[in-house]
Amino acid sequence: MDSLDLARWQFGITTVYHFLFVPLTIGMAFLVAGFQTAWYRTGHEKYLRLTKYFGKLFLINFAMGVVTGIVQEFQFGMNWSDYSRFVGDVFGAPLAIEGLLAFFLESTFLGLWIFGWDRLSRRVHLATIWIAATGTLLSAYFILAANSFMQNPVGYEFNEITGRAELTDFVAVLTNKVTLVTFPHTISGAFITAGGLVLGVALWNLIRHSNRDADAFRTAAKAGAATMVIAAALLAVTGDRQAKVMTEVQPMKMAAAEALYHTTDGASFSIFSVGTPDGSEETFAIRVPKMLSFLATGDFNGTVEGINDIQSAYEAKFGPGDYSPNIAVTYWTFRFMIGIGMLGALIAVWAWWRIRRRKGFSGRMAMAAAIALPLTGLLGNSFGWVFTEMGRQPWIVFGLMPTAAGVSPSVSATEVWISMIGFTLVYGLLAVVEVRLLLKYISAGLPVVPPDDDPEVGSDDEERPLAFAY
Repeated sequence: MDSLDLARWQFGITTVYHFLFVPLTIGMAFLVAGFQTAWYRTGHEKYLRLTKYFGKLFLINFAMGVVTGIVQEFQFGMNWSDYSRFVGDVFGAPLAIEGLLAFFLESTFLGLWIFGWDRLSRRVHLATIWIAATGTLLSAYFILAANSFMQNPVGYEFNEITGRAELTDFVAVLTNKVTLVTFPHTISGAFITAGGLVLGVALWNLIRHSNRDADAFRTAAKAGAATMVIAAALLAVTGDRQAKVMTEVQPMKMAAAEALYHTTDGASFSIFSVGTPDGSEETFAIRVPKMLSFLATGDFNGTVEGINDIQSAYEAKFGPGDYSPNIAVTYWTFRFMIGIGMLGALIAVWAWWRIRRRKGFSGRMAMAAAIALPLTGLLGNSFGWVFTEMGRQPWIVFGLMPTAAGVSPSVSATEVWISMIGFTLVYGLLAVVEVRLLLKYISAGLPVVPPDDDPEVGSDDEERPLAFAY
């Protein structure tokens, strides 16, 4: 493989790995804040214990996300210097605000939350976790605004003298139609992932230790299941809108998602398909009639452009070349994203039904469900991210810069190999550390709350000594 292929693999590995922690961080921040709010309002000890229990899992994930996220910006300079020069004036603005405003907001108030348990008043301490959670939303928005420019460039002018895209309208970048549909879809995915972790952990404890803190874990299971079901409904609604915007700004990505080569009215959606090795001919498929047209246009009889016609149009506009992405990867990641997300939602509905009927959880099937729940959100989000980025190919900035033009010209394949192997080994080690820490604290069960850690509801005692809660 040459340096371009290796740089793409390295960026893909590190980005997908980092994105495992992002949705968990966003969703868990709000669920932990929700448990603490319930404790603040009711004074029930179980909510305090759930706050501290899931707070530990949240903090482990947050720390790992910070460590892996730092690498992303370094890679722009290491392997994608020509891309950085071309788009840095536009791309740098939302990333700078994300670092200076959103990340500092969440990290500062998260620090106050960690160390403020026995120093801040209850009301102020509760506010710190809500502000930190809000910071994760802002961080996600600015990152998605930067990425959406790569999908649908707006708010810029191309300077022919410098050969760079220069920012002219920052508001247009922040209100990019792709950003406006991607943000709620991504946040819905974050909540289904966090809800899956809370529900899965609660079920695991109910199965393994049925008599240990059963009431608290049933409460956590209800919260996790409700979060997943609501988030799944929002995912479907926001995903439908996102598909229509994607068809408008990147018709090739939608055509590739179905491996649709010929423009079709009332195009069907294949749940499963087998075709020739190049993907150009279909030999067998299970199809939902007219569903692709509805996803793409909102009309069951709408016209969906095929890969061949879009390819011809792009050749006329951009010159000779292959403007289609990897069809097999795009086709299957689109289905894995939808299918795994639906599986998680169905398990959540089943768990919610059993909890509402006050039925217990036992047996291999229940344990399999508990283990699968956190994975469905993580895998669904990851496949969605791969689809989004691979479906844009061969563009690194759609319609402006091919991916091949963005790679660092002075970096050799050997150098990329060395850094990729190094990152992969370090990330593998971090994965072991992450999993061991999570399993350790999950197995430990709910923490015991000392009497002086559970003052009267609404107490604003400012005289208590500083203590580290974790």
